[in-house]
Amino acid sequence: MKSAQGNRIRGLAVAMAAAVLLAFLSDANAQQKNTPGFWGPSQRIAKPDLSPITRLRFVTTVDFFPFNYIDGAGILTGFHVDLVRRICAELSITDRCQIQALPWKELRPALEDGRAEAIVAGLAVTPENRKHYLFSQPYMRFPARLIAKRSSLPEEPIAQSLSGKRVGVLGRTTHERLLRDLFPDARATTYSKAQWLYEDLQSGKIDTVFGDGMRLSFWLASPEAKNCCTFAGGPYMAQDYLGQGLAIAVPTDNPMLAEAINFALHEIEASGAFTELYQRYFPVSFY
Repeated sequence: MKSAQGNRIRGLAVAMAAAVLLAFLSDANAQQKNTPGFWGPSQRIAKPDLSPITRLRFVTTVDFFPFNYIDGAGILTGFHVDLVRRICAELSITDRCQIQALPWKELRPALEDGRAEAIVAGLAVTPENRKHYLFSQPYMRFPARLIAKRSSLPEEPIAQSLSGKRVGVLGRTTHERLLRDLFPDARATTYSKAQWLYEDLQSGKIDTVFGDGMRLSFWLASPEAKNCCTFAGGPYMAQDYLGQGLAIAVPTDNPMLAEAINFALHEIEASGAFTELYQRYFPVSFY
């Protein structure tokens, strides 16, 4: 990619590689304990008959870092790319499986005209989209999290500790609304730029920051954070505010494919392969 956006994504990829090394050296044991899992321990899914599948083509985009992006060598890569490879290997159809990047506006038409069988690009699981697609079991959700300086972490119960405290949040966002509803006694302090939010946390102008756990995790692992801060309290899933998470979309007339993908996702998690994949792309767990 030659665009400014492409340069930004490649820069994020380089920064993430450095963050991975830093995070694994400093917090490997904690990371091992905080990997997501969305299947119950007693859930079992039978492997469906895959003989009708002559090919399985996934479509994604190139601008959803670190899920799908173009790396420094110009190659499509990311969490979704590796997840698709795992799914295809689990279904034993690697010779009939591929993933292709398209502009966002072309993803839905690709399924409609038969150029692809599945979308793996963060298509929202909404009632409206359910009219047109079947969705797999969610494989990732994005919790809201609090971060604070290591020297002044709020104690449990968090709601009581935050009473009267200054909690920074990006203004006019779902996270601001969730913060005000979850912690009505906190002093919500809104910002228009994340960088200002982080700077004020480091300088002590605010007591904590509330926001998207994934984005906060990358900042915590970055050199700019200077190991000043960490997550406080647990993850706030709040699906009514933050959505159902990431799932793979397939056409409504192909329930067998949705079943097959669910089988593969279950096996990937049960084998520990999902944990390895998650740790590779998310150096500081946001769960």
